Amino acid sequence: MKLYYSPGACSHAPHILLREAGLDFSLEKVDLAAKKTETGADFKTINPYGYVPALQLKDGTVLTEGPAIDQYIADLVPAKKLAPAAGTPERYKLQSWLNFISTELHKQFSPLFNKTVPEEYKTMVKEKLATRFDAINEHLSKSKYILGESFTAPDAYLYTVLNWAKYFAIDLAKWPAIKSFMERVAARPSAQEAAKAEGLAG
Repeated sequence: MKLYYSPGACSHAPHILLREAGLDFSLEKVDLAAKKTETGADFKTINPYGYVPALQLKDGTVLTEGPAIDQYIADLVPAKKLAPAAGTPERYKLQSWLNFISTELHKQFSPLFNKTVPEEYKTMVKEKLATRFDAINEHLSKSKYILGESFTAPDAYLYTVLNWAKYFAIDLAKWPAIKSFMERVAARPSAQEAAKAEGLAG
């Protein structure tokens, strides 16, 4: 398998999960502005949407969209328990969290990265994000990880997206349970290896 990624982008979540799963994979960096991969390929021929992540399977099939890729990786290694079994109530909780992170966090951060978006609007976005952080903090004050005491797919995604807070002067120390969660995930070998491989460590 090959993961197309951009350092620190949402592709960081499946990268962490591939390492958690102990799967054999390769990485190919993507220049998102130029839509070119590091080998010179036109990325839009791989993912017509032009964004990461994209996961190319052994048979050439390309999967897109982080929440789908995260679940695919988890399901390849059921013994690792990175996702509850399909059809169980717990699996739907996992899907609920992946959707929440995707729409209420990931997409809310997007305007903050856009230099053309007015500062007034960015302030509104940060205020909305803070209400989401409040809810997540409350949830994580009762358990080590999103679905309980074990690390699962949504944890990699949440960790990746919340890492973006540092770019916008959002201090996660205001949310102690979130801060502890971030430190817990950052200490995992999978997160450390992924950060090193993407040039984010140090």
